[in-house]
Amino acid sequence: MTRPVPIDLSELGLPATPREAAAGDPPAVHVRARLDQQLRALLEHEAVARQGIDPEGVHQMRVAVRRMRAALKASGEPEFAAAQAELGWLGGILGRIRDLDVLLAHLRAQAADLPADERAAAERLLHGLVEERRRARRRMLDTLRGARYATLLTTLAALVTAEVDGEPVRERVAQQALLDVVTKPHRKLAKAARALDDDPSDEDLHALRIRGKRLRYAAELAEPAGGKPVRRLIKATKEFQDVLGEHQDTVVAEAEVRRLLAEQTDADADGGVDADVVFVAGRLVERERTRRAACRARWRDTLDEVDRLAADLVPGRRPSGH
Repeated sequence: MTRPVPIDLSELGLPATPREAAAGDPPAVHVRARLDQQLRALLEHEAVARQGIDPEGVHQMRVAVRRMRAALKASGEPEFAAAQAELGWLGGILGRIRDLDVLLAHLRAQAADLPADERAAAERLLHGLVEERRRARRRMLDTLRGARYATLLTTLAALVTAEVDGEPVRERVAQQALLDVVTKPHRKLAKAARALDDDPSDEDLHALRIRGKRLRYAAELAEPAGGKPVRRLIKATKEFQDVLGEHQDTVVAEAEVRRLLAEQTDADADGGVDADVVFVAGRLVERERTRRAACRARWRDTLDEVDRLAADLVPGRRPSGH
């Protein structure tokens, strides 16, 4: 089965009005309201992603996928495992093209202030990434037209519209139950941070960023119950993510520049090495290392703020320290 155009809400059986969760509703209702919101976002941005003009379409689809996975994980309901796995598959497809979009935009920005001949050399260096992105886009379009994706949308819509057992509870009890979804990802983040030495590896910092992302999405789920304190946590966690995200971007960018240079050097072995490309690659690597050092000088301060705000949501608990 192939789909030349996106599925709409009526095909999935979703009502025109999104599902809502009241203050006294149990977490399962909030999870389904979150799923509804993000499924609609996924469908809205799918049309933009298919067009291929604005890279935000793919980015926002990927964000919606991550938020849905986080909501399902936070619920703790075992029947959501299959949907989580399928969202992981879709996220991988979208992630590849998004990562290439970010990498190309970043490296072109780094080369933007170079002389014209060096910018041209940078484009020759990046030619392989442009071709990889073209292949990744074809794969994404095949995925969006395919039966597996259509089945995933149907499954998610069924989860959204399913009835939830249980009566509404007192608002204060419901709020605390929702805030509890923040506790576990925060605890894991703090524990992982304490295990790091003074000069953690790039891989360890990347893993820490992923834990921070999980905390942020859990906090977004809890925002209706937590109000301003949770919104402050979300803001702080985003700053933490941004710092370590930039750090990871520099790691990936340097590795990709080196890979592209090695591939071109091997291919040009018989015809001579493009000296301008070699020179530009060296300049780009130097710039990535400077940015990486700046990120390493900042990340612990941003994490301390996340830790403090998350601990404040739990009565009687103080920040763990790093």
